Amino acid sequence: MAMIPNETETANQRPTSQLPAFPADFLWGVATSAHQIEGAVDEREPNVWDVFTAEPGHIKDGSTAAVACDHYHRYREDVALLRDLGVRAYRFSISWPRVNSPGGLDFYDRLVDELRAADIVPVPTLFHWDLPVTRDWRERDTAHRFAEYVSLVADRLGDRVAKWITLNEPAEHTLLGHALGAHAPGHKLLFDALPVAHHQLLAHGLAVRALRAAGATDVGIVNSHGPTWPASQEPADLEAAAFYDILLNRLFAEPVLLGEYPDGMGGFMPGDVESDLKVIAEPLDFYGVNYYAPTRVGAPQGTEIEFGGLTMPAELPFSVRDIEGYPVTDFGWPVAPEGLTELLTTFRDRYGDRLPPVVITENGCSYEGLDDQERITYLDGHVRALHEALTAGVDVRGYFVWSLLDNFEWAEGYARRFGLVHVDFATQRRTPKASYGWFRELLREQGAQGARR
Repeated sequence: MAMIPNETETANQRPTSQLPAFPADFLWGVATSAHQIEGAVDEREPNVWDVFTAEPGHIKDGSTAAVACDHYHRYREDVALLRDLGVRAYRFSISWPRVNSPGGLDFYDRLVDELRAADIVPVPTLFHWDLPVTRDWRERDTAHRFAEYVSLVADRLGDRVAKWITLNEPAEHTLLGHALGAHAPGHKLLFDALPVAHHQLLAHGLAVRALRAAGATDVGIVNSHGPTWPASQEPADLEAAAFYDILLNRLFAEPVLLGEYPDGMGGFMPGDVESDLKVIAEPLDFYGVNYYAPTRVGAPQGTEIEFGGLTMPAELPFSVRDIEGYPVTDFGWPVAPEGLTELLTTFRDRYGDRLPPVVITENGCSYEGLDDQERITYLDGHVRALHEALTAGVDVRGYFVWSLLDNFEWAEGYARRFGLVHVDFATQRRTPKASYGWFRELLREQGAQGARR
């Protein structure tokens, strides 16, 4: 059962009235993903995370997502929290393995109807890392099977869903899941994982075509981006930082936005790359950006480096360094709101009119506790940084907080809490945090409840 706070319970929250005003049609929302909250794993076919989680040592606290937040059975309760929060939109993901299972699409039917009844815009992401075990991104055929699945979903939900996202963070899924083995499916291919990147991007392009064929008019992709800060101005550090920026930013943005791979990277991709790029670069209506922090990068140090819970192999042509002088979240990530302004203005300058309107599709932080003033400070700073980018001329149309609920945080298990709402995973009791009240007040002051579409 969720505890929905009343006015007096949130009255002690930091005032939001001094935050700058955003456009009346700005899309305010929160985000989640299927594997992290749905649970009900025995009511769908397995995905690669189920297999990865079952192998000892992969999840830090030894947990699984078998129940997670039990959103599959408690979605009405969670939509009530969304309604009380006052968001205009809810970004969730659709589980490909669940759609493959009997009754799977029925669940998303019910969820979409519940959201629309609450006057909340549904924004589904069609792939958020939970690949069916029968598929493999190393194989080109997976891109075509993905497009078939997208057509099936769009035919079922397209009469009630206007805004679609094809993929979530193909860079992280490639790097963490296929290059370093820290995420499912656990491959350690290093640069031999590049075909995985290409096949995901091809899947995106094919999905855009499938959505257009079904009548969709508001389609985008979500990539995780952040500024790359060189460790120094020494040539070796600058070179390493530039290469890292290619891998984590340009490699996944430029095929979509420009129809080309940066700096000859297309030569490492499989198949008829020139023909594939025409598919990958299908025009978009918006470009989703997930932002958490900048990354400080220097020349390789010749040894393995532990960073952010990851083991970075010695043979990588760069090393990731700590960013000093900034507060950090419970995850150890630096809190640098100015990095969001820098990122967006850099993209505007780099891509010009090839950059569609931008939506910040994830931004958030991990902190413990119900009185989560650190999260309020984090969100306050990033909303202000976003407004600075808007003032500087970047066409930003929306902002989604990660996340509505504390959830299964991938390889971290339940040790990291990103939610505006606390979840007691033993009882499934939902308790809004101080940040929930703060964000609710922000939305009221910004007039979000009266500007839905």
